[in-house]
Amino acid sequence: MNIRKNDEVLVIRGDDRGKKGKVHHCIPREDRLLVEGVNMGKRHMKPRGNVQQAGIIEREAPLHISKVMLICSKCHKPTRVGFRILDDKSKVRVCKECHEVID
Repeated sequence: MNIRKNDEVLVIRGDDRGKKGKVHHCIPREDRLLVEGVNMGKRHMKPRGNVQQAGIIEREAPLHISKVMLICSKCHKPTRVGFRILDDKSKVRVCKECHEVID
């Protein structure tokens, strides 16, 4: 996956188009992400002792990775992600707009 936890992303498709958020959790097997404050859904929860509040709880639902673009930390633009191998044989992510290393 080109996008990782704690990356800043922009939603490019769907009802939440144009919203920005931080990746909270990645699900690589399903190519999905949880983004803070995006794709909110309601869930009806039963009480489970003193641990959990009962009622209708609003929380983030997984979003497919193809619906978001990474925001470069250097140029602050939504961008595609490339990869480059450095001299010390480490593989890093690269912004396709400004060609700066993201990692």
